[in-house]
Amino acid sequence: MWDHEIRAMASTHAIIASSVFMATVLPAVFVPGFSVYGTHLLWIYSVSVAVAAVSVSVFWLLGISPPTKKHTLGYKMSRLFRSCLYFFLSCLFFHTVVVLYGAPLIESALETFSLAVLLTSLTTLRCLCVLGPNVQAWIRVFSRHGAMSVWDTCLQITVACTLIGAWVGAFPIPLDWDRPWQVWPVSCSLGAMIGYLTGLVVAPAWIHYHRKQLTYKCK
Repeated sequence: MWDHEIRAMASTHAIIASSVFMATVLPAVFVPGFSVYGTHLLWIYSVSVAVAAVSVSVFWLLGISPPTKKHTLGYKMSRLFRSCLYFFLSCLFFHTVVVLYGAPLIESALETFSLAVLLTSLTTLRCLCVLGPNVQAWIRVFSRHGAMSVWDTCLQITVACTLIGAWVGAFPIPLDWDRPWQVWPVSCSLGAMIGYLTGLVVAPAWIHYHRKQLTYKCK
């Protein structure tokens, strides 16, 4: 019943996953000394930019985001401004949450904010691509039985996997192992990325397996 959407989803996720791979490999060719551990902040921003650019392009080409009721330039600019504003506010929100969970407030503020940018690129940006700058739609999707399409279900899975990955990634930090990946925020950002990539694989597979049981309310 949802075979076409599932195939489009799988293809989209493969392209996005490839962008993560390219954003990790290509800088090593052009930037001396580049590594995920040694130049971690550079890796975070490289991956964030790649995921953001590819996600916006692919979802725009697929026409996943809800159609706009107005086609005036002013309305489109307003949507763009609100999307950028939500992205920035999301960065501040994640930064605050991470600090409340125990991250250094001042000492590693740049590292913490960089992690917030990565989390925003992997979660909030996807909400913007699928639902647009519509907070009510976001609340609806992440409420119980709020999904109205396979893309909403996919959004729930990928966001959950990303946040769980970042949370699990914090567990090794206090351990006295003295490993390079225990430096803040390496394990959290790697956990978020692993969770995100896991969600990209799990979402279409789960939807395909449960496609006969899926029922959605009319929008």
